[in-house]
Amino acid sequence: MNYGILTAALAGFGTGLSLIVAIGAQNAFVLRQGARRHAVLAVVAICAVSDALLIALGVAGVGAFVTAWPAALTVVGLAGGAFLICYGVLAARRVLRPAPGAALTTEGATSGSARRAVLTCLAMTWLNPHVYLDTVLLVGSLAADRGDLRWAFGIGAGLASLTWFAALGYGARLLSGLLARPAAWRIMDGLVAATMVTMGGLLLARA
Repeated sequence: MNYGILTAALAGFGTGLSLIVAIGAQNAFVLRQGARRHAVLAVVAICAVSDALLIALGVAGVGAFVTAWPAALTVVGLAGGAFLICYGVLAARRVLRPAPGAALTTEGATSGSARRAVLTCLAMTWLNPHVYLDTVLLVGSLAADRGDLRWAFGIGAGLASLTWFAALGYGARLLSGLLARPAAWRIMDGLVAATMVTMGGLLLARA
């Protein structure tokens, strides 16, 4: 066994977890979808595959290119901030005016709502400049320090992302009993609204 490769992969795994295990817009969205048992596989796959692609770009050296064009992050920051605030307002509206039957159900969702979940997840992932800073720039620069083992580091970081989002999306089902109560959904939507609006405001301010 090549312990150098294993060590680099474990370092990447730990780094990846440290970057994504935090309260944020994407995690809040995955948690809510998982608790609803709605388009979970698609949402988890989008988050994990997107992270893997961005990590691969960072390891390949694209981080240096992005750094040379800071205006790109500014544009993404403005679009992402506006999107998060709008999503937060919708969540706040659900708190104030919950829809009838808002409690958790295990019935299948319609194809339209599944498409909305996928599109929302894509926007929340790719319009968040923090994703580029964390995965492309930070992970890419840390991987570069590993030299020939940079791809092992990147694979470890990608596996951390897959592990986390799968655990978050499918582990949320353990809360199904609690979330069968409409009041619990109002609390969750309140937390989601606060998270989205706060992060959206920060993105707009920094942009």
